Amino acid sequence: MRKKKKLKGLFVALLILFTAHNAVKGQEGDEYVPCQVMPNLITNYNEDLASLRIAYVVEYSPERRARFEQLDKDYLAKLAKIDFESLPQECKVDYILFKRDREENLRLSKMEADEVAKVSEWFPFAEKIYEVERFRRDGSKIPDSEALALLYAGFTKEIQSLRARLRADESLGVLNVYTADNIITGLKTALRSSYEFYNGYDPLYTWWMPMPYENLTKALTGYANDFREKLTAGRLQMDDSGIVGKPVGRDELISLLRYNFIPYTPEELIDIAMKEFEWCDAEALKASREMGFGDDWKAAQEQVKQTYVPAGGKPALIRRLFDESIDFIKGHDMVTIDPLAEEVWGLRMMSPERQLVNPFFTGGTSISISYPTNTMEVEDRMMSMRGNNPHFSRATVHHESIVGHHYQRMMNNRYRSYRSFGTPFWTEGWALYWEFLLYSMDFPQSPEDRLGMLFWRMHRCARVIFSLNYHLGKWTPQECIDFLVDRVVFERANAEAEVRRSFGLRITPLYQLAYMMGGLQFSGLKQELVDSGKMGLKEFHDKVLRLNAMPVEMVRAILTDQKLTKDFKTSWRYYEQAPFWK
Repeated sequence: MRKKKKLKGLFVALLILFTAHNAVKGQEGDEYVPCQVMPNLITNYNEDLASLRIAYVVEYSPERRARFEQLDKDYLAKLAKIDFESLPQECKVDYILFKRDREENLRLSKMEADEVAKVSEWFPFAEKIYEVERFRRDGSKIPDSEALALLYAGFTKEIQSLRARLRADESLGVLNVYTADNIITGLKTALRSSYEFYNGYDPLYTWWMPMPYENLTKALTGYANDFREKLTAGRLQMDDSGIVGKPVGRDELISLLRYNFIPYTPEELIDIAMKEFEWCDAEALKASREMGFGDDWKAAQEQVKQTYVPAGGKPALIRRLFDESIDFIKGHDMVTIDPLAEEVWGLRMMSPERQLVNPFFTGGTSISISYPTNTMEVEDRMMSMRGNNPHFSRATVHHESIVGHHYQRMMNNRYRSYRSFGTPFWTEGWALYWEFLLYSMDFPQSPEDRLGMLFWRMHRCARVIFSLNYHLGKWTPQECIDFLVDRVVFERANAEAEVRRSFGLRITPLYQLAYMMGGLQFSGLKQELVDSGKMGLKEFHDKVLRLNAMPVEMVRAILTDQKLTKDFKTSWRYYEQAPFWK
């Protein structure tokens, strides 16, 4: 018996030693095991959130909002019980980011509640519809179908009366309209949930409810259309561009920048973009002179646009450019590339409708090719072909594939997959950083190629400038379009699509500036760690990809073992290290 106890003790000791060895190895290698408390907490939160989303399906309902708020409060309470100082560095970062996101969720939830309150007068029947869905979800009683049919009929008449008043109303703003649209979506979800549950199963419900339900849903659809017409009627449009958005204002921009660990003001970011533009101008002049256009780089750029491939030739071009990019990256041994990433990468065509808001190809597991179709007007076809010429495309194919979005997604799914701290400053910034890096390593093979890369670099500078000026209330959408056409030599149709995409309420106000700023952050981090000799280039790239997505300042905190506090605030003035590549 004593011998068995000794063997058991030896086994436990070896197991502890093995676990400790793997924990140290995990921080440097492929696994993440320095602690489990934060991965477990985040995983549990994500699973709880997924479960609540299944149970509480009614968008913008008070019940759903209150339940999600309670989830965030509960997990903040759990987080407060964790000894921050005892955590390893990566877990400290997880703690900071998890706390930040729960607090931000509560802030945004309050904003949503405030916006709903502003349009509540237009939905006096909403709470009774929410009650119908809650009754269905409980399931312990049989519905009074006759009373329900009369209730729905009453709601339909009430909406008809409200629609007449709405058409004459001039007080609603853009955000009011979007909020109302979201409320109506939630109400229709609630009605459909109940109808699909009972209809065909409950005999009385099936006899009473189909017509009242159909009439009510049609009335709500018409009501939603009336709200949306406010956006196109003219009063809510800032100009004649037809593009309607909602400038969020300086205070909200500051809040969003702090949330994303960007310590600069909007005005400072515009100044940075202008400095980057100056560098691009100087580089464009060099390429223009080599092409024989002297100092007229815009004329040289127009010449580059004329190199477009004929209709049907774009997929073969993208494949060739992809192969060139991969060969260059492998030839310089810049990052570890799993062969599976090359095997599963592919091509697909972008729909004409999608091209209205995305005039250039996009990426992920495959590249979605933006190129004219037979349904486009001839002038629009030519603009699309010129704007997607080989030199422009060569500049960014790696942005969308390897080592950009395609590989980012694969690595995120493999390493630290519990993390849910994605941000465009990491996603778009990392992909743009590679454009910066490859330009500095002479990846462009000709002055035409350099102008192609510079077009995109100017584009990213312009995004900072026009998006911030718009959200500061200084520029209209049309001024943003004109800026892209005049300053970056955009095709006008492409500029309109770019601006339309930028100001939809579904996109964060910081998304467009995140490309340039994230790229500058990664470039600054490379200078700090690689150019100083502290880390090899390939090692740096592999480590970043295996840490998963997060604000770049937090990547820096891990890689530099920076001193952290649980109430960490952004302070990294990354641009003060510029210029990185000049």
